[in-house]
Amino acid sequence: MIALLYRWRTLALVCLLWATHGYGAAQSAPVAEDGIHAWLMRVHEASRHRSYSGTFVVSAAGTMASARIWHVADGQQQVERVESLSGKPRATFRRNDQVVTFFPESKVAVVETRESLGQFPGFIQSTQSSIGESYQLKRLGGDRIAGFDADVVQLVPNDNLRFGYRVWNERRTGLVMQLQTLDLNGRVIEQSAFSELQLDTPVSMGKLHQMMGDTRGFRVERPDLQKVTPESQGWVLQRPVKGFQTMGCYHRLNAASAGSSRTGAPMQWVFSDGLTTVSLFIEAFDSRRHVREGHTNLGGATNTLTRHLGEWWATVVGEVPLGTLMAFTTALERK
Repeated sequence: MIALLYRWRTLALVCLLWATHGYGAAQSAPVAEDGIHAWLMRVHEASRHRSYSGTFVVSAAGTMASARIWHVADGQQQVERVESLSGKPRATFRRNDQVVTFFPESKVAVVETRESLGQFPGFIQSTQSSIGESYQLKRLGGDRIAGFDADVVQLVPNDNLRFGYRVWNERRTGLVMQLQTLDLNGRVIEQSAFSELQLDTPVSMGKLHQMMGDTRGFRVERPDLQKVTPESQGWVLQRPVKGFQTMGCYHRLNAASAGSSRTGAPMQWVFSDGLTTVSLFIEAFDSRRHVREGHTNLGGATNTLTRHLGEWWATVVGEVPLGTLMAFTTALERK
């Protein structure tokens, strides 16, 4: 389940990775730190003005998932529809930070507010000053993807705590056509790409609004996400993990835990280095479910690590190297 969530988050990240125009002549020299910030901010701003539709494919560890995307923006609002073409049927609608996911087989519609929980544009504003400390941006030249000319850049990590990225931007508009995640040895471990794309398509914002709000025949579920602070819940990191900053901390209450205390509900502590996220989940230890500590690769770039801490069970997950997850779990302390 966690792997699936991260696949769809990767898809959302690429759909929002927009820049204004290409970078001009190809070269291999690093771009200055200010250039990284400017590039990311152009990506963020351009996502607010571009409409498009296309078929998007994510491949990792010998598996593949695809989805059809409709995206419309008018500078004030962004509305998206993402419909899965593989696996179990589902359709996700997003209007700014409001998200509704329809599951046709179970007739369930999940309504959420995803405030800074893995939404790429939010990272840029909250961690802008640290991105240049963690990555260098290099221009690699040109290529052709899905019938479009593209400029290629690479985000090279400055340490072993994060993966690198290779990005193909459509030359005229700056749309990200393809994104590769590179391991510590520079090998491709995950790839996301448009196999078919139409730019500036007449996507109707009103129609997407209507479809998003039509939950007739579906049981509506609204997960209760309550903001907290780690300190108020008795948790601290003895040592910060370099480059990662707290994006938020939440209790996830559901029907089963709604009647329990907040301290008994699972807690999610979210970190970002400006490009990728790490989520640290802490819940009460249950010997029936929490059988074995250890590391699992969930396919491609997504790793997870579990640790038993007395009366508590910690799970840390992210598209980062195993050593980064270990840095979080070893620094975690109960106060």
